[in-house]
Amino acid sequence: MDALQFSRDYKSKLFGALDSVDLASVGQAIEVLRRARDANRHIFVCGNGGSAATASHFVTDMVKGASFNRDSRFRIMALTDSLSTITAYSNDVSYDCVFAEQLKNFAQPGDVVMAISGSGNSPNVLCAVEYANSVGCETIALTGRDGGKLGPLAKLQVRVAEPHMGRIEDGHMIVCHMICYYFMDNQN
Repeated sequence: MDALQFSRDYKSKLFGALDSVDLASVGQAIEVLRRARDANRHIFVCGNGGSAATASHFVTDMVKGASFNRDSRFRIMALTDSLSTITAYSNDVSYDCVFAEQLKNFAQPGDVVMAISGSGNSPNVLCAVEYANSVGCETIALTGRDGGKLGPLAKLQVRVAEPHMGRIEDGHMIVCHMICYYFMDNQN
């Protein structure tokens, strides 16, 4: 297959993956985040690998694009961005606890934890959502495939029902942009 045909096929399959996203769930995620912002609650985002990059990108868009020059600002942070904390826990305790242990320092009832995992089975992400649920946080999961263990664990799931990890990650980024641009384009 030549590069042009490959690109056409990938694009076509990506559109199919995006069609699998329940837009009502995206709308619910927007409302959870709006309520958190309006109540001055914290929002924490986590994931591994490409999902960690998506978490960081999403937080940047929300901190700058959806907050700059506005009276209502998002109190949001990516748990993936504290490299020294992550490596200290990984080295001294376990990689499974790198996000949950950070939440133990910062999360309070009513805060929001958004977990991103294409497989839905990353132990450290599952531990974070389990902890968040146990202390009364709202939990949102961006998942792929069948949602894995994470989908039913979170209070709200936004799933890209697609087997290909790259297209799952593409879908997650687009969902994150839907959320961010809702707040950027609307003075809500």
